[in-house]
Amino acid sequence: MMIDNFIDRIKLPFRKEKELYYSLYAILGFYPRDIEVYKQALMHRSMSKRNAKGRPVNNERLEFLGDAILDAIVGDIVFRHFEGKREGFLTSTRSKIVQRDTLNRLAHEIGVGRLIKSSGHMSSHNSYMEGNAFEALVGAIYLDRGYRACMRFMQKRILSQLINIDKVAYKEVNFKSKLIEWCQKNKVKLDFKLVEQKRDDGNSPMFVYKAMIEGLDGGQGEGYSKKESQQAASKAALQSLRRKPQFIDAVFAAKTERTKMEEEPVETVPDVEAKEDFIIVQQTETAPAKADEADARRDATAGKGGKAEEEKDEFDLSDIKTAPERLSKEDIIAAAEAAAFGEK
Repeated sequence: MMIDNFIDRIKLPFRKEKELYYSLYAILGFYPRDIEVYKQALMHRSMSKRNAKGRPVNNERLEFLGDAILDAIVGDIVFRHFEGKREGFLTSTRSKIVQRDTLNRLAHEIGVGRLIKSSGHMSSHNSYMEGNAFEALVGAIYLDRGYRACMRFMQKRILSQLINIDKVAYKEVNFKSKLIEWCQKNKVKLDFKLVEQKRDDGNSPMFVYKAMIEGLDGGQGEGYSKKESQQAASKAALQSLRRKPQFIDAVFAAKTERTKMEEEPVETVPDVEAKEDFIIVQQTETAPAKADEADARRDATAGKGGKAEEEKDEFDLSDIKTAPERLSKEDIIAAAEAAAFGEK
């Protein structure tokens, strides 16, 4: 075999790496030129290895490079495959292919996981270690063989054999449904708040929504429809709930405070009777009160040297006595004049 002939021509110090060459050839479809860069791509940071200058040697820098190369390559492939599709559709499709879950599955399928060097003391729940190594491997291919080799690897070894790009593009992942289901099971309040409605460079309408969980900002998403933007916001919220323990703690703390307030008993029931305290009631004097006032005036008059009779009001008609029978109007006037002028 060609790979055997190549390995046989390798200098003696590299003979112990024959198995790695075989494994990489099976994955990549070509043999490495610079084996060291591939060894670094497969080295997890838990190994704590350092170079002669004391700098850490692991796959994190290659992972960064591979991430950028993958975005460009997959974007190129998607652009050419879906002719005429708008930018939002192309972006969504590319994101589905290069997302961590997809890369993790791809790395597992092609056997990258068994080549990773990691410490035996590392945490066993690092679920993205294989996906990260896949990105680092693409970065190594770029440094070793260039952009075209990366493109051939993705087209011939990945997309043509492991991914149905059409199914991926039209696959609808209902993140909103998953978020609603989680909130209902945990009796958590969920709302979607419209943050902004704008237009993109092509004058197409765009929507920006936030997923509010118990009044807290769970995540924001934008899209060319309300449904698309709420889906993106729901995905961001789910990621926050999974990856940020402090956020999920805050959500349940807010829920506890809300339910506590809702369960507090009402001390008093509001009165339904209409109050008419706006009406001012006029106070009237009673007869005894008037009599007391008259007595007081008489006492005051009597105290002035006993001249009550002399200072009597000349128009006082209190001594007029009426007969039992009803008097006529003329008789009353005549009686009044007689009393006033001393006539008898």
